[in-house]
Amino acid sequence: MKIAVYGASGYQGKLVLTELARRDIETVLAGRNRARLEEAASAIGLPDAERRSADASDHEALVSAFRGCDAVINCAGPFTSSGEAVVRAAIAAGCHYVDTSGEQLYVKKIFDTFTTEAENAGVTVVPAANDGCVPVDLMAHILADRLEPVEEIITTHVVVGGGGMSRGSLRSVVETIDAIKAGGLAYTDGDWHPGVPARRTAITLPGQSEATPVMAFPVPEVVTIPRHIRVRRVQGLTEAALGDRLNTPLTPEIIESLPEGPDGDGRRTQHFTYVLDATGIDGRRARGIVQGPDTYGTTAVIAVEGARRLIAEPAKPGVLAPAQAYPSTAFLDFLVPHGIQWIIEDAPAT
Repeated sequence: MKIAVYGASGYQGKLVLTELARRDIETVLAGRNRARLEEAASAIGLPDAERRSADASDHEALVSAFRGCDAVINCAGPFTSSGEAVVRAAIAAGCHYVDTSGEQLYVKKIFDTFTTEAENAGVTVVPAANDGCVPVDLMAHILADRLEPVEEIITTHVVVGGGGMSRGSLRSVVETIDAIKAGGLAYTDGDWHPGVPARRTAITLPGQSEATPVMAFPVPEVVTIPRHIRVRRVQGLTEAALGDRLNTPLTPEIIESLPEGPDGDGRRTQHFTYVLDATGIDGRRARGIVQGPDTYGTTAVIAVEGARRLIAEPAKPGVLAPAQAYPSTAFLDFLVPHGIQWIIEDAPAT
């Protein structure tokens, strides 16, 4: 088994390399800058790993970089501007593909653009193989089995601590800021629509007695959940306090002056809570809760396991949601030793 990591020298890329090394999976480091790939290989302790340089704008070089690999993990954001080129090259090289994107419109475009191409090539593409989309999408599938037919699924993302975002994440925020401020897409009556007002203004989170104000937010599972669940409405939310932070100006110079990403201590203090509130057409309700530490470290674990499973336990070809590519309960249980907790409980009053 051989897996190429594109964007291997970036913050998330190096965490993915570390996880691949821990699991003793043969790795190819790929990216634009050969010198930075050398530095990453040295930093992670992969002196014998192959390095292949290719710019995202050079299709033939990308295909060559991925050829002979079984899968590609793309960590090179912002994905909105460069991700499609990497998907196209991975398919052309006959590689399964996952990426660590959280960019909602990009994820939708991958489904809209590459489904037939991936099917014809016999490869599987799973975008947004990250700490949020994968467990939330899998949990949604479990809730739907309990409540079908489903009227509504509302997902809420809350992350506390962690020492801030990586430079790559900040660049993605800048590139998608208009969509973020507009609340992203919501799924309603068979299609995705922008500018839909938040279905809720506050949510009572696990372990809290008072409701937390929330706002609409472009999470990728709004794109993936309707691919495998018959549901009338899906929307993503996050803490309303994020709205104030989005007004802070971020220039390329400011981003470059910041640390590459949270250090180990910062990542250890981070904790995320993802909540799914599902309602059946008959009024029955259930809540799924996913909690864990370290979004970037968890993303590395999920991306590596996601790619490994596509190789060892092939899913059908095409662009798939996580719950279409992986068995929901088995994948969630795999994450438990990595600090992820997931439960289903009766939903609280709205």
